[in-house]
Amino acid sequence: MKKHHAFALLAGLALAGTAAADLQLAQAQGCLGCHTVDKKLVGPAWKDVAAKYRGEAGAEAKLAKKVREGGTGNWGTIVQPPNTTTSDADIKTLVKFILALK
Repeated sequence: MKKHHAFALLAGLALAGTAAADLQLAQAQGCLGCHTVDKKLVGPAWKDVAAKYRGEAGAEAKLAKKVREGGTGNWGTIVQPPNTTTSDADIKTLVKFILALK
């Protein structure tokens, strides 16, 4: 039984490490200037984004395109600026992180 608890603890720490790395990536890319995980700042809270798109087919590709190209209208009149310097791989990582939030 103790082995199961140790595995669960290690798995939890690994996931926490991944989330921390994803937040560091978001910070490095400037995302946290407008977004937070759980509260509206300039743009919507990422947990709200996750809730809005949860279960939607194609959500990952749709959000990656929105991050890359920017736009307005989904969350009011505030403009999401395009992210032309962020790699496609980093955008995909960030979108997956956002969509996994609960």
